[in-house]
Amino acid sequence: MDGTLLGSSGSVHPEVWDATQRARASGIHLALCSGRPAFGLALEYARRLDADGWHVFQNGASIVDVATGKSRSVPLAVDVVRGLIARARSTGDLLELYTDDQFASESSSTLAREHARLLGVPFEVRPFESLTGAIVRAQWLLSHEDARRIASVPHPDLEVALSTSPLMPNTTFVGITHAGVSKGSAVRTVAEQYGIHLNDVMYVGDAENDLSALQIVGHPVAMANAAAAVLRIAKHTVSHVDAGGLAQALELALAGGP
Repeated sequence: MDGTLLGSSGSVHPEVWDATQRARASGIHLALCSGRPAFGLALEYARRLDADGWHVFQNGASIVDVATGKSRSVPLAVDVVRGLIARARSTGDLLELYTDDQFASESSSTLAREHARLLGVPFEVRPFESLTGAIVRAQWLLSHEDARRIASVPHPDLEVALSTSPLMPNTTFVGITHAGVSKGSAVRTVAEQYGIHLNDVMYVGDAENDLSALQIVGHPVAMANAAAAVLRIAKHTVSHVDAGGLAQALELALAGGP
């Protein structure tokens, strides 16, 4: 979503919505595949892309049919969550915990407030223990250097994915999900729901948390503003998000792929 659908201004390039309408009319299924949760702005954009379809949230931890509310969520182990909470309270680093439809952060920092605005939800300091339902994802908000350091440490039985947003350029989001849960596993599930072979799937991405999906589809496309690792494995690169690169990718899909 960030860096692919949303540009640095926080808005969608006007050519994108026209291209999405034509793609839908041609029979192409469109699915948001985001690290964001299934509420706030991400849910609004998913519904605009396809109000009757499956969409991926939480780096693959939530796969949601936004029309019916059906979700295939994979929770984090309780001991993992307890360890993350203990670390956050010890270090003061900004940690967020997510269920399918709620999230909590105990930080009152400017960074926490800024992220709530980005998500499109009211800011609230909330004890982690107040969450109801299974916790499917944890997320650190860190400096780029600190995020790389955390990601370099082995995390048995967990998936760790880094992502960024042009709206918070000095922050790296370190998403933590259960082992085997990623955007790639979620894209595989969505394709199965639609009866589409992965060779016929186009995935457009910009961040390192997109790599697991880009590696398994037949048409991996990178935004010009993508991370170096994404650019290396893409078969095609479109323009920068601020120049409507996603609309160009949709035009490629309408033409039969790159």
